[in-house]
Amino acid sequence: MILDLLTAMLWSLSPFGESKLGIPYGIMRGLNSYVVLIACFLANLLVFPLMMFFLENINRYLIKWRFYKKSAIYVAKRAKIGSAGKIKKFGFFGLVLFVMIPLPGTGVYAGSIASYLLKIEKKKAFFANALGIFFSSIIIWALTVFSVEAV
Repeated sequence: MILDLLTAMLWSLSPFGESKLGIPYGIMRGLNSYVVLIACFLANLLVFPLMMFFLENINRYLIKWRFYKKSAIYVAKRAKIGSAGKIKKFGFFGLVLFVMIPLPGTGVYAGSIASYLLKIEKKKAFFANALGIFFSSIIIWALTVFSVEAV
């Protein structure tokens, strides 16, 4: 049980699924859906400060390596292209919507990168990302719970 919850939390921390994968995993493993929702939300929320620390402190050292630089530029362009229009048009709520949409390429990783590139104040960016993660987690949780009950 604990191992399943930790695995769900690790999925929520990963850029490959975030809570969009962690929540369904935990629920499908038979864990309490409310515990899974809270644990995966908190794990996914932890990504923002980790990404900000990485972008502000570690990124400048790694950017000297050619492969990393090419990858970082590619990811930055994708994050900026996918989010800049929404964020500039709708501001705070644009970032919330961008993080909230439960699709690949959106989420707190892309939201953190977009916040950093668009130089959004950290507190404002954190709250926008937190709200986006919250709404996304609720959507995924509800869809998973209702689909499990329907089967």
